[in-house]
Amino acid sequence: QVGLAESGGGSVQPGGSLTLSCGASESIFNFNAMAWSRQAPGNQREFVASINVGGREIYADSVKGRFTISRDAAVNTVYLQMDNLTPEDTAIYYCSAQILSRSYWGQGTQVTVSS
Repeated sequence: QVGLAESGGGSVQPGGSLTLSCGASESIFNFNAMAWSRQAPGNQREFVASINVGGREIYADSVKGRFTISRDAAVNTVYLQMDNLTPEDTAIYYCSAQILSRSYWGQGTQVTVSS
């Protein structure tokens, strides 16, 4: 069973920045890809960003140019750097890892953007 633990959420003012971390229980190179998704109250969970084993990054249009996904294999961690945050970015952010057809999810971390 793959373990994923998100951290780094919190409250920030519009225009601010946060960096989320997702620690995995095993080498992140065991996964085909790792991703961040988010779910705002009353909304479905939506894709935010992903990075595959080869390092290719994909972003949702809503976060392009503001969010950056990265990884540090030495500590089995994937990051999501979020800049120029807006109230629309308020959500619970989830980390996931994909191995073939299976996905594993963390418990999520809350991000609140308000003045």
